[in-house]
Amino acid sequence: MSRWPDNKKFAFSILDDTDCTTLQNGPIVYDYLRRYNIRITKSVWMFDGEIRDDNKDIVGETCQNNSYLKWVHKLKEQGHEIAYHSTSFSRSKRERVIEGLEVFKSFFGEYPKILAQHNDTIPGESIYWGANRVSGINRIIYKTIMFITRKYKNIYHGGSIDSPFYWGDICKERIKYVRNFVYHNINTLRDCPMMPYHDPKRPLVNFWFASTEGANVNSFNACLSEENQQKLENEGGACIMYTHFGKDFVQNGSLNSQFQRLIAKIADRDGWFVPVSDILDYLLEKKDNAIISNAERARLERKWLINKIKTGTT
Repeated sequence: MSRWPDNKKFAFSILDDTDCTTLQNGPIVYDYLRRYNIRITKSVWMFDGEIRDDNKDIVGETCQNNSYLKWVHKLKEQGHEIAYHSTSFSRSKRERVIEGLEVFKSFFGEYPKILAQHNDTIPGESIYWGANRVSGINRIIYKTIMFITRKYKNIYHGGSIDSPFYWGDICKERIKYVRNFVYHNINTLRDCPMMPYHDPKRPLVNFWFASTEGANVNSFNACLSEENQQKLENEGGACIMYTHFGKDFVQNGSLNSQFQRLIAKIADRDGWFVPVSDILDYLLEKKDNAIISNAERARLERKWLINKIKTGTT
């Protein structure tokens, strides 16, 4: 991709998973992004969920909080995209997922174009997750590593038609893009040049896309270094940064100073700063064929698996 709309040199967006986001930390981050006219994609949970010892540290606000919902509406009015981070911070059965999507549509005027799956630690509704993210020998390697480290769990049943958590047909009908692999290269498009793509082996998802690792303030800032910004610009690439703005970007009411500096630096470059689905729609329009090949799939899976083995990231 040598040229982006309006002859911009690169594309940049952020997909903000809503974990830990509250009205005390979220608005501080988004007010700063607005200063530089950087529009991104923020995910939401529709409903409160079950709070347990193993998930209490990630719980944030949901759209059941009217004050929070008003703030999210304000973000949409400012040009940010609202995405789905699953229905709740804990698992949801089919009927609840369907209800959540209908409530989303009633709140925001349409179904979400973007799904970033939130994965509970007990059996739930994630689709093609865990070992099912990868195929063939890569699946065997994944399972072996998870068994050795005692982390393997067959808990993702959104694509299993005989499960009460099945909702794959609804995902196919109502959601355009689903996030999958996360890489460490600031140029997401370099690691996943075929995105968005359809995978015939996973037909319940219309199109998959990848993102770049920036899950917390430290990994985000490391990836968005000035050196990497220059690399992204030189390559004419696209970065879709995966993060959680609720995770230490704001401490004691103050926004991380390094984050502020790096956002100001990239905003000063000649980039296309738009929500995630704008980038994906633009890429999709340029494609003659969006179906991933077996060789392309194997390469994506292998690169992701190596990253996961090395760093343990998403």
